[in-house]
Amino acid sequence: MSGVIAGFTVIFVIIAIGYALGRFATLGPEGETVLGRLVFFVATPALLFDTLATSDLSVIFSATLAVASATAFAVGTLYVVIATLWLKRPIPELTIGALSSSYVNSANLGIPIAVFVLGDASFVAPLLLFQIVVYSPIALSILDIAALPGGASRWATISAPFKNPIVVAGAAGLLLAVTHWTPPEALMQPFRLVGGASVPGALIAFGLSLYGVRVLEKGTSPRRDVALASALKIVVQPVLAYLMAHYLLGLDGHELFAIVVVSTLPTAQNVFVYASRYRRGTVLARDSAFVTTLASIPAIAIVAALLA
Repeated sequence: MSGVIAGFTVIFVIIAIGYALGRFATLGPEGETVLGRLVFFVATPALLFDTLATSDLSVIFSATLAVASATAFAVGTLYVVIATLWLKRPIPELTIGALSSSYVNSANLGIPIAVFVLGDASFVAPLLLFQIVVYSPIALSILDIAALPGGASRWATISAPFKNPIVVAGAAGLLLAVTHWTPPEALMQPFRLVGGASVPGALIAFGLSLYGVRVLEKGTSPRRDVALASALKIVVQPVLAYLMAHYLLGLDGHELFAIVVVSTLPTAQNVFVYASRYRRGTVLARDSAFVTTLASIPAIAIVAALLA
């Protein structure tokens, strides 16, 4: 459990820094917006480009990839179906809700937990690359198309996703990885330095968003949306991961334990950054990340007690 505590401590400390910046108005009234845009348009694309350009893509073809992709799509689809029939939400909110219920915090929390709890960071690598290469571009493309004005041309609809900096950076990095060509270090170093601001920037922006509001506050928070997304993320996704890994893939022991732990990780703060960029579902993304982060601590402890 020391690894779990260490991983969550890092997250809570950085979020607290963001909250303190909001409390003392250090960044001004537009601090959260400016920081969120910096993370979305600059830092995250740089991180994705550097990560993919220097990755060995062969590591993604594993049981973890199969389980991560299948459960993410299954849980995200389940959220869309329930939220459409029960909550009657529009497409942008459905997209943010689907991400909140299935987009795992694989970087700033997944990596330390993989190292300290699972003993090997490679367990989280397939999930990290899947979310970068496949899941984020699909969700962002939907949000880009939904944000187009009424009567937009067919070309505008088709080209909208390719104007997204995260999609473009991911595609460029993937191209370098496939061709096995790495640019000179002098060119890659700026991307590495700027990309290093992505994770702490997202956490600080998240902390800024918490100041002056009460999570799950009546009248301002889509409580049913948050409850649905949180239950799917912390309960349904790990259960599906266990069933698929154990009964379909025949996995057992430490590998099964690792896959279920990774699936139990909370909603990534990236979802809040995406929601802030499009100004849709921001409260849902913020509250879901907060609730699942707290809930995942006992959830991972339970998984460890049952499977470790």
